[in-house]
Parts: sequence; structure tokens; C-alpha cells
Amino acid sequence: MASSKKKTAFFCQECGYESAKWTGQCPVCRAWNTMVEEPVKMTGTGGMAGRTARIGQDRMPVSLSAVKEGGEVRFPTGFGELDRVLGGGIVKGSLILVGGDPGIGKSTLLLQATANIAAAGHRVLYISGEESLHQIKLRADRVGSFGDNARFLCETELDTITQILPREKPDLVIIDSIQTMYNSGVQSAPGSVSQVRETTAVLLRLAKETGITFFIVGHVTKEGTVAGPRVLEHMVDTVLYFEGDRYASYRVLRGVKNRFGSTNEIGIFEMGSAGLQEVLNPSEYMLSGRPVGASGSIVTCSMEGTRPLLTEVQALVFQTNYGYPKRQATGTDYNRVNLLMAVLEKRLGIPMSDYDAYINLAGGVRQTEPALDLGIVMAILSSFRNTPLPDDMVAFGEVGLSGEVRSVTMAEARVQEARKLGFTTCLLPAGSLARLKAPESMRLIGISGLQQVLDYI
Repeated sequence: MASSKKKTAFFCQECGYESAKWTGQCPVCRAWNTMVEEPVKMTGTGGMAGRTARIGQDRMPVSLSAVKEGGEVRFPTGFGELDRVLGGGIVKGSLILVGGDPGIGKSTLLLQATANIAAAGHRVLYISGEESLHQIKLRADRVGSFGDNARFLCETELDTITQILPREKPDLVIIDSIQTMYNSGVQSAPGSVSQVRETTAVLLRLAKETGITFFIVGHVTKEGTVAGPRVLEHMVDTVLYFEGDRYASYRVLRGVKNRFGSTNEIGIFEMGSAGLQEVLNPSEYMLSGRPVGASGSIVTCSMEGTRPLLTEVQALVFQTNYGYPKRQATGTDYNRVNLLMAVLEKRLGIPMSDYDAYINLAGGVRQTEPALDLGIVMAILSSFRNTPLPDDMVAFGEVGLSGEVRSVTMAEARVQEARKLGFTTCLLPAGSLARLKAPESMRLIGISGLQQVLDYI
């Protein structure tokens, strides 16, 4: 007599690793006490054989020359910043994952996008597994009006959702959130590794077969990654992260994966009483409230995709009272700051090992581009000498270990952004200066080494 015992396996709740036996530490992600036992769905040999036969009959390999060219069909979201991150709009039949901390504004962003897309004539189905219709209506009344093309549903059963889709025929479906969805074919609790993986697989198949675009909201772990198996990010077409301090008004939407566009673009929003508003000029927004005539402050320029972003770098340097100097970096790479201070001590003879240093990128934005090096160095030297830098000056460039200032990409776009905001002096690598023409009312100073920077200050 065949045993009726169901086959089970152990899955890591952090990365999705599968093991036949329980272990205290996941051998892949090294997380402790994350292995959970879950049933494994078995597939009969006969069914698999039948499926293999159908695949062999219906699907045949082809050469690329036989594939017809045709661009993907896109439609706008009504948010220029969101369209920028998506690569120009929503691609029909794509599966998009949106992650972010609780309360950061993921549901608000998608709810406002629902109103915009529905107003443009597209049918949108918003499915919530976390809120009731009354709760959704309370939030919707604050962000705008919704037409008849926007439909709302509170449901967690995946089979029910798949039956409703052919009747509603939406162009866009929003699932909030994937951790609340339940697939009856998987014998495990909602939010488990098996449920998240299998539910996403079903949504991916529906997107490709029907041409419906799906937005799925994903919770994040304390490390900031999407909760559930890591394979979830590999299954979807696009992965977006909504970042920012929940106690600040700005939000940054960043693409970390995009099969239909670049992953270097960011979108910046401001949270207000009426929902999220686009920040059309992020450089001006980041520089608001900048002090005048203060030492240790300078504006630098980094690139986020094709967008130049001006940011104020602040430094506070003073002699340490302890045997070991204290260093702190907010908004940029801590190790990079230590490296730059070591270069200053070695190449310029400045005793940085006797001084505490605090570096901050004002506005709460986080940037790690090497072009910030020159701005960080100048802010440190300005604070060390207690000498204010000109308020109308901007600086950017990469600093090498030999104290040289190296060229950076898209220097012309950075200079034009600085000129547009009223800056009249720009310190940049001498190699970049040789390849561009100075705009009107803008003075460009080429820097080849840190000794020139010290002489300038």
C-alpha cells in the first residue's frame, strides 16, 4: 500500500534555498534560523510526458532572421518620473515588482497611477489583500478622483482572481501585495517561499499569454531587499525600489532591473497631504536651505542615468580628543571617505589621522559615484582650513590614489545643469575640460591634482 505521507522540503525564508533537511544556517545567504518546512508539489510522470509531447509539437526553435521586428507597446502612467524609471512608460504584458519600506508610499504611488491611467482610457483593476474597500476609498479621496475605468477588489485567493480577469478584461492589474496572495495548489501559508514563488509564476504566465500588465507590491526585509525567495526578482521583468526617509518629504524611485530600459534612472517625488507630487527640478530641491558663507560646504554633481543631480556636500573636521579619530559618512560610502582622507595625508601632508571627520550629503540622498570625490575633498579641506568656498562654485571629479584628478563621463551635462541653477564657477578634471566648450557666463577651472585644490583654497 502506497504511503499517503506528503513530500516536504525546507526552504530559506530569506533567499529561497531548498534543502532536504533542516539546518540552523542557510548555506547560501548565511542567515540563521530561516529554514522552514513546506510541502512540495509533485507532478505526475504521465502529465509531464503529455506536456513534453505538446511542447514538441507546438514550439519549434527558429532563427533570429525569422523573428519579426516590432517595438514593445507602451502607455504612460501620468507620472513623468515613473515613466522615466520604466524606460518610457508601461510595457504591455510585463510583470513589474515594486518594493519599499512600510509606509514609504508604494500603495499611494500605484493608487495615483491607477487614477491617471484610468483617466487616459485604460481599464485598471486594483486588487488589495491588505486593505478593505473602505480603507482604499479613504486614501483615494485624498489623492484625486477615479473614473469608471478604475475597478477595485479585495481578494487574496489567486483562483478567484484568475476567474475575474477574463470578465473584467483589464489593461493593468495591481496586486497589493504579493505576500498576501494565496494559491490553493500550494499547501503552505500565504507569504511563504512556496506561495510567493508559485503565485508570481502564475501571474507571469498570465501576463505573457493575455498581454495584461501586472504591478505587484513586495514587502522588504530589514536589510532592504524584497521579502521572499531571491528568485522572485529574477522572474519579473522590472524591479523598482521606493526609497527615502519616511519622516522626510522626498521619495526616490530607483530601478534595479529593467528588461525594457535602463536601470540607471531615478524618479524623485515629494510626499504631501494630497499624495505624491513629482519633483521636476531635483537639483533645486536638494539645494534648498543651503547655508551661505559656511566653511566645509560645496556643491557637487553626480549622474543618475542621464540626469545630472546637484548635491551639497558638507564636512566637519576638528582635532580629535581620543587616540583613535572618529569618522562618519552619511549619504555616501564610508570606506571611500577614509580612502580620500588617506590620500590627503599622504600626498599633501595634512595630518588627517589627528582629526575627526563627519561627511554628510545634504537632503538625505545617497550617492556613491566617484565623481563626488573632488567635492568631498574640497569640503574636507575647507573645514580643515576653516575657509568658506564661493557660494557660486560647483566641483566634480574622481580622485586617484596618487592624488590625481581623473576625468568623468558626461561632463558637459553636469556643467549645463550647474549653469542652469546660477553657478558661475566650476572645478572639473583637466581631462574633461579639454573636451568641452565653456558656456556663456560660466568659468571652468581644470584640476589635474590635489595640490592645485589646496592652492585654490
